[in-house]
This record gives sequence, structure tokens and C-alpha cells, in this order.
Amino acid sequence: MMRSADELKAAWMELRASEKGLHGLELAERLGVRECQLLSSASGTARDGGSAVSATRLAGDWKALIAKLPGLGRVKAVTRNRDAVIEVEGVYDNIEFFGPVGQSVSSLDLRIFTNRWRYGFAVRDETPRGLSTSLQFFDETGQAIHKIFLRPESDLDAFGALVREFSSPEQGMVTGFEPAAAVVTPKPDDAIDVEALRAAWRALKDTHEFFGMLRTFGVTRTQALRLVGEELAYQVAPKSLDETLRSAAAQGLRIMVFVGNCGVIQIYSGTVHRVAPMGDWINVLDPAFNLHVRTTRIANAWVVRKPTVDGFVTALELYTEDGEQIAQLFGERHTGEAENQDWRALVTSHARV
Repeated sequence: MMRSADELKAAWMELRASEKGLHGLELAERLGVRECQLLSSASGTARDGGSAVSATRLAGDWKALIAKLPGLGRVKAVTRNRDAVIEVEGVYDNIEFFGPVGQSVSSLDLRIFTNRWRYGFAVRDETPRGLSTSLQFFDETGQAIHKIFLRPESDLDAFGALVREFSSPEQGMVTGFEPAAAVVTPKPDDAIDVEALRAAWRALKDTHEFFGMLRTFGVTRTQALRLVGEELAYQVAPKSLDETLRSAAAQGLRIMVFVGNCGVIQIYSGTVHRVAPMGDWINVLDPAFNLHVRTTRIANAWVVRKPTVDGFVTALELYTEDGEQIAQLFGERHTGEAENQDWRALVTSHARV
């Protein structure tokens, strides 16, 4: 039975009060709705001035909105998929777009795919720790793409101006989400020219060419990893993530962590310090960088070698049982630099399985 906005919001507030610590996705799943729908129940005419949560629905040119994010100053940017969350404090800057694909290249490093951005909200949430003010964006299925949380030093005037400029004439609860895309059934292995795939892999000049190579051969990521041969990719134990993070912290290695979804890939570059397991999750809990990965969902982990004009780079890549990528870890490097040999030694020290 479809609940009204007021009914859904009341159920949301009741659940949140009775079970502390549940995040937006968990609350939505418990209530049988999409996270976007949950948030939209607090927007427009459903908004109650005395409520803990209020939201303003946003609309317009997402590229124009993103171009204004540097004006907010220092914020916390959050991107997640179902099994990993990355949180980085910094500033959006050096924003460029190439058609629907954009990037922010600064202390907040993102690749942005605006063709999957469908819904946006400005949110005010009175929490036990004080007022939380954020921008939150969702895809056509109602799944979260990207969230931006203001920090004490953020520019509130710039935030207010952005909300006024992009406020939607349509407020109230969102319904009618599109279904999630069906899981792609991979081609049979015997339908793939494996030798040509291996040759194309060895001919790569940049890691950004990898996705195009997959499309050319019509293979999924994990299928390519499995077929290309152990010279270029081999499996290691899922616990390799924990071991990699702890070793990187102990050695003070600068690493790169990639977490993404259909609308954003967010990247952290730097050192890690506090690595802390909690239940099903392994976490990095540093002042300006947090990472949360659900270890029980890591069905397979791979050490992957890709050629570039600067030599091979080595990654630890994590996947679910159905082949969805959870996260990737690299050694920090820039164009024109060879891979850090300490990082390569760390990753290749993991035993093959």
C-alpha cells in the first residue's frame, strides 16, 4: 500500500528514533522504499517546520550546479555503492566537462557522469550532534549517487544562493522510479577471442583505456580478469584488503582508493592511519578521510597489472559475487611517474588463491 508523504516521514522519524545509528539507505530498506523517496517525503508541502528533517527538491542543469560547488569552500564529499563508502573532506575545484562526463581535480577528486543524475535535494537535519546541512543526489532508480555535507568552515551564503537558484518548482514526494538495470549475462568464454584480448590488454597505454577495451571484446571486468592470464591478473584472498590497508598505514605509503557507482567515481590520494574493523566492515577512520568496506560481500579480490606509457601499474580490485566492483586500490602516482616499488611489493606479496 502506497503511503502518503506525511505517513512515510512519520514512519521514518519513528524508526530513526527507535534504532540509533541507521543510515539513510538502511532506513529506506527497512521501510521498503528507495532512499530518494524517503528523503523526498520531507520536501515541499510535506515539510514541517518543527520536524528534525526538511528538504528542498532541486532541478535544472546539473553541470551548472556542479560548476558552483567550489563556492561552498571546504565540505565533506561522500560516494557509495552497496558495499563501500568513501568520505573525503576538501574543496571542489578545476571542474571541467567533456559532454556528460565531468571531473573535479583538487583535494576532492571525482569523475562525474551527469547522464545518471536524476534527483537532487538540499537537506537540513537536526541530529544529536547538531545541524547537518547537505546536498544529496540520486539516479533514476532512487539510489544515492553523491552527497555533500557542509563543514563549520563552509560558505553558508553560497549554499543558500545555490539552493535558491536550483530549487525545483516541483516539491513533495518522488514516485515512479525506474527499475534497476538487469545484471548483464556475460558472453560464453568460448565466444571470446582470448589471445586478441590479451594482446589488446598488453597494448594499453593508459588505465583509462581499459573500459573501452572491455566494450570492444564484450566482456565483463571479472571475466576479463579470469581469462587474461596470471601474468596480468590473479586472485588473492578477500582478507588482502585488510592486510593492504594495515601495511600501507604501517609503511606510510601514499595510496589511491577508488569507490564509485553509476554517477560518480570518487578518489582519495594520500596516506592512511587508523584502520579499524567493526562487525562486517573494515574502516579507515582518519580526520579528513573515511573508508568503509563490507568485507562479507567481497567474493573475490584480484591483483591486476595494466601497462601504461610509464610502465605497469598494479591494483588490488574487489568484487561481489555477481561481478559488481566494490573498490580499487593503487599506489599514488601521477602521469609521467613510474609506480612506487614499495606499493608494488606490498600488493604482489599477497598469496595467490
